[in-house]
Amino acid sequence: MNLGAIYEGIIEEGIKSELRTRAQVESQLASVKKQYKKLQKREQKFFDKESFKNPYADTRILHGDPNKEIRRVLVGVDIGVAELLVADQLAQRGKPVDLVMSHHPQGIALAGLADVMRVQTDLLENLGIENSIAKGLMDKRITEVTRRLHSGNHTRVVDVARLLDIPLMCCHTPADNHVAKYLQKMMDTQKPKTLQKVEDLLMKEPEYKAAAKEKIGPCILVGKPKDKAGKVVVDMTGGTSGSQDIFGRLSQLGVGTMLCMHIGEKHLQKVRNEYIKVVNAGHMASDNLGMNLLLDKLNRKGKFEVVVCSGFRRFKRS
Repeated sequence: MNLGAIYEGIIEEGIKSELRTRAQVESQLASVKKQYKKLQKREQKFFDKESFKNPYADTRILHGDPNKEIRRVLVGVDIGVAELLVADQLAQRGKPVDLVMSHHPQGIALAGLADVMRVQTDLLENLGIENSIAKGLMDKRITEVTRRLHSGNHTRVVDVARLLDIPLMCCHTPADNHVAKYLQKMMDTQKPKTLQKVEDLLMKEPEYKAAAKEKIGPCILVGKPKDKAGKVVVDMTGGTSGSQDIFGRLSQLGVGTMLCMHIGEKHLQKVRNEYIKVVNAGHMASDNLGMNLLLDKLNRKGKFEVVVCSGFRRFKRS
């Protein structure tokens, strides 16, 4: 399996695992093309044309020949300079790595993280919030994240990959789509009656068991174990945390519990004020689950060895 096929497979499976409808994804891609056509020629040359076919700005091949055959992949939740040096050392010790794959974005994919947050507008609309309200709330938050990311040194890690000539890619929202859909289906099917039952369901998964042994397993942040869970909504995809002003609307729609992978203090205070319970599944464990589900699918398309690092643990389901 070559690098290009892995990348295309990630995009394909990311779309298949969307909580959005296919029509919403296609609408996004069409909107990007319309936006491009409206630009002047001098502006078009700076446009990210990859977004014509890839709806995830936080998922990209950052360095490497798409035609390169991939037999061994070093996979981590976060990849930095240190992990690239590890890959170089492995090659010197007779265990060459053909690709380094990060879950969290780097380079142009990190710079484009805020673009992916528009996914959340569609997800909120699917929950029953009027589009104009969802868009208004999310636009404000997207602007905040865009400003914060703009000053970062995005190319630092990619520059090292280029100097060492180590293929590098990141896979963010497609993996997050997998964990979000997997857990939402679990909650909808099992219908846990209490927060303890929500936690118990999570603890059946190997990723959450492993995290618990490291003292970073699932925990109840708002509420008590015996509290009724009510309607459980999984909030684990769409770039990063959305608007903290949305919880009042969700409460009105009957949401009883938010199941998240992480939540900031300001968001936590807002959700408390709206009497919504919160179960934190855990960031690393949830990222692991999403990546494992996706890697299972990629391995059905082509075989490659996975070497784990940087917080990632491989658990196969097929």
